[in-house]
Amino acid sequence: MNVARLSTHLVTVSLLAFFSTALGCGVMPAGQGSSRPFTLTGFTLPVAMVYSPKADVPFRVPGIAANQAAARGFVQRLVMQIVIDVLERQGRSALLPDAVISAILSQLSVEHHLRTMKCEDVAITLMEMVGNARNPSQRCIIVSGNTVTGICSKMAAAAPCNMPTRVKITDVPVKYTTISGTVSTTNIIMANWSKAMWQSVLNRAVRMLASGPNGMHFFSASATVGGN
Repeated sequence: MNVARLSTHLVTVSLLAFFSTALGCGVMPAGQGSSRPFTLTGFTLPVAMVYSPKADVPFRVPGIAANQAAARGFVQRLVMQIVIDVLERQGRSALLPDAVISAILSQLSVEHHLRTMKCEDVAITLMEMVGNARNPSQRCIIVSGNTVTGICSKMAAAAPCNMPTRVKITDVPVKYTTISGTVSTTNIIMANWSKAMWQSVLNRAVRMLASGPNGMHFFSASATVGGN
């Protein structure tokens, strides 16, 4: 049995063990719990993860966030839901009752940290030219479909970015395509899961992302669990 299958097997066995301590008995004392840091990288940037305060941008780019809170909310829902989906499927494969699965998930929380990009304007065709963003927090973006493919570099000159020749257009910085976060649980069984077991959960989460509605952005993504 390879390492990945062994870790998945251990997660299933652990969920089965949870059956005997679920529904209140498996909760750690108040104020206690366990947390695992993780990092998600290697994905392209969907427009829902950036935001623009400019009124006409949502009409030109459907799905772009209207403000920073909306962009962060999209990421939070995406990451939280995919971890929940993995654990729910794992619980069902272990033939756990719905009440037990619900108890497991109620003791889980996922927090993320992502630097969201503010876009004063966008260009969506090869013929568009975008004025240069003077303020480093107001970066113009180049959109292809629903993917942010580049930004208009901040330069002293007032000349616009040129899409056909990519003058002044740079790749999206890695800081905007790196999600770091923490998976926390107050469940007495999951709190003792090993790094390898949580890595198995995150690996499955990434595979589900790659096969889901946002798959085009996450098919090359990978997740790494930190800690010992």
